[in-house]
Amino acid sequence: MQTGNDTLLKVSELCAWYGAAQILYDVGLEVRRGEVVALMGRNGAGKSTTIKSIIGMLEKRRGQISFMGHDMARAEPHQAARLGMGFVPEDRRIFTDLTVMENLEVGRQPPRHWPDGSQAPSWSPERLFSLFPNLGEMPQRLGGRMSGGEQQMLTVARTLMGNPFLVLLDEPSEGVAPVIVEQMVQMILELKAEGVSILLSEQNMHFAELVSDRAYVLEKGQLRFEGSMAELAANEAVRRDYLSV
Repeated sequence: MQTGNDTLLKVSELCAWYGAAQILYDVGLEVRRGEVVALMGRNGAGKSTTIKSIIGMLEKRRGQISFMGHDMARAEPHQAARLGMGFVPEDRRIFTDLTVMENLEVGRQPPRHWPDGSQAPSWSPERLFSLFPNLGEMPQRLGGRMSGGEQQMLTVARTLMGNPFLVLLDEPSEGVAPVIVEQMVQMILELKAEGVSILLSEQNMHFAELVSDRAYVLEKGQLRFEGSMAELAANEAVRRDYLSV
C-alpha cells in the first residue's frame, strides 16, 4: 500500500462483530486526498459494516484506523465528525419534521483548513443549491414531504454543511430513480473536482466505474481485490466471483 502525506484515511487489520458474529476479517484500505474509492461487494459482503466501523458506530471492532494523522480506532462518531469525516447513511436519517433549510443548518460546522494551511472545500446552502437544484426549489419543504431521491440528496447536502475532508457514502444508488442516480454521479464528480475525498460503498458496477479511481472488493468480510477501477473493470474473474448477482 502506498502511503504519503496525501493519505487521509488508512485502515488496517480491521475486524468487527455484531454480537458474537464476526463480520469483518482484517480489512485494510486507504483513501487519499481528492480521490474517490469504491468499496464493492454483494449484499451482506460487509461494506456497510466497514463504513460504520470507520466512523465509530460499531462498539465491537478491532484494528488500526488513522484519519488526518489522528488515531480513530476507539473514536466515537461525533469525534470523527469534528475532525472532518462526513457520513451519509444508506437509510438517510433526515429530520422529517424540519425543513430543507433547517436540516442543512443542523449539519453546519466552521470552515476547515488542510494541514498546510490552505482552505479546504467549504459549503453554504447557496453552493449546495447550485449542486442540487431540486433542493433549491424547495428550501421550506418539510423533510417528510420529499421523495426518497430528494431525501438522499438532502442527506448528502447536510453532510457537506460540515465541510468534511472525507465523505463516507453508503450505497448512494440503492433504491433511487435512475435520474437521481445520474445526479449523484454528477455530484460525486463535482465534489472530487473540489478536492473532497469519498469512500463509496456500492454494488452497482456501472455507477462505481463512472466516479471511482480505485476499488476494493469484499466477500464475506474479507478483502478479495484491490486495484484501480480500470483493473477491476478488466478483471472478469473477480467481477464474476464477487460482484455478479
